[in-house]
Amino acid sequence: MSRTSRLVLRAFALWTVYVWGTRMWNVLGDADTTTAFKVVHGVIALISVAFAVATWFIVARTPKGDSDRERSEP
Repeated sequence: MSRTSRLVLRAFALWTVYVWGTRMWNVLGDADTTTAFKVVHGVIALISVAFAVATWFIVARTPKGDSDRERSEP
């Protein structure tokens, strides 16, 4: 995986955690929303953050320079 690909995937993971963190902060602090709304959005946030964490770990486990070796082989 190229360095650029790793950076994009890590940026995606960080952005997802940031967006859902701030979204849930606002939803939980809003007295006008129903409990069902909060629960549904909490579940969606957990799933999205889990995907972001999984993406981060996949990138971390991918050997650096894989694409460089593939390009140099005949």
